[in-house]
Amino acid sequence: MRTFAFAVPLLAAAAFAVPAVAEEDEFAAGRAEYLAACAACHGEAGDGNGEIATMFTMPVPDLRKIAARNDGVFPFAEVFRIIDGRTVIKAHGDPMPLFGARYKREIGDAAGPFGSEALARARVLELALYLQSIQE
Repeated sequence: MRTFAFAVPLLAAAAFAVPAVAEEDEFAAGRAEYLAACAACHGEAGDGNGEIATMFTMPVPDLRKIAARNDGVFPFAEVFRIIDGRTVIKAHGDPMPLFGARYKREIGDAAGPFGSEALARARVLELALYLQSIQE
């Protein structure tokens, strides 16, 4: 009983400490994913001027202006499906990898039959949240 009485305040303190750390860089995971997977085409700033953007016949979209192209609303579910690969965009079906499938392959069976799907969706979610955060 004594251990329990000691543990409860300690757990409560930890619960309040974790959000403070998370708020410091809320989009770090998505930013890292973006820089690793998207910046080569879309540019580090998301402006469409990545290192290999000139190799494409069509201009690479400025990802900072997704909401602006959608009457000021960031179409979160649509962006998620595009990244995941469930909404096919011609340019994304050819040179851009379908990230949901790629992430699941990378995770493999290590997380169990449903774990790879959940972890892949978490990576896509972080990336979509980061894109939402850079809207102008």
